[in-house]
Amino acid sequence: MMPSKFWLLVSVLFLNAPVFAAKDDVGNWLMYFGSNKINEKFSLHTEFQFRNHTLIPNNTEQLLMRTGLNYHFAEDKFVTAGYAYIPSYEFESPQDAPEVEEHRIWQQFIANQKYSRVKLEHRFRLEQRWIDGDYKNRVRYRMMMFVPLNKQQVLSQGSVFLGIYDELFLNTKDTIFDRNRLYGAIGYQYKKNIGFQMGVLHQRVENFGKWYLQFGMVFNTDFLSQ
Repeated sequence: MMPSKFWLLVSVLFLNAPVFAAKDDVGNWLMYFGSNKINEKFSLHTEFQFRNHTLIPNNTEQLLMRTGLNYHFAEDKFVTAGYAYIPSYEFESPQDAPEVEEHRIWQQFIANQKYSRVKLEHRFRLEQRWIDGDYKNRVRYRMMMFVPLNKQQVLSQGSVFLGIYDELFLNTKDTIFDRNRLYGAIGYQYKKNIGFQMGVLHQRVENFGKWYLQFGMVFNTDFLSQ
């Protein structure tokens, strides 16, 4: 059973949903992430995100489908290379077809650090982007902090934790600053390989900022044990 602290925080978010829903500048992201272990060194990254212009998921802003191959060269470090497809839709459009389509090749390096109970994750990502035929490069850096609230380890079964990150996106030409994302969430590690997060993200693109309520699920599988 999920602990009462987790359900209390989830209830607070939902009780405030009507306040956010009255604003057009608040959206919603539903997300799935998976790491599927192939052997001791390699795993598959799987990801799907359903991003909405509005809090109610009935006005699609963007879909993101991303996959990649991870190489784990140390216990707390790994690199990834992969592909993503991202169709985008205008606000209140018929949404029969995306107005913008992006194909993306990406590479990343992730390193984890531990300080007592606190875990820090550093993520460096490179992106080669084809947006309706226009080619762009982008660099991203994200630092995320995990703070367990009721266990010694974040990924322990039954752990309730805080997740906080800031991510900076930079273009390699023209306007250097692309966007910044600031995120805070409460998470629950249901099992060793299944976790949930619910939180709020603020995204700033140039002079425009927008809030998103987010719900994410992480489901990691081990093909070696199948």
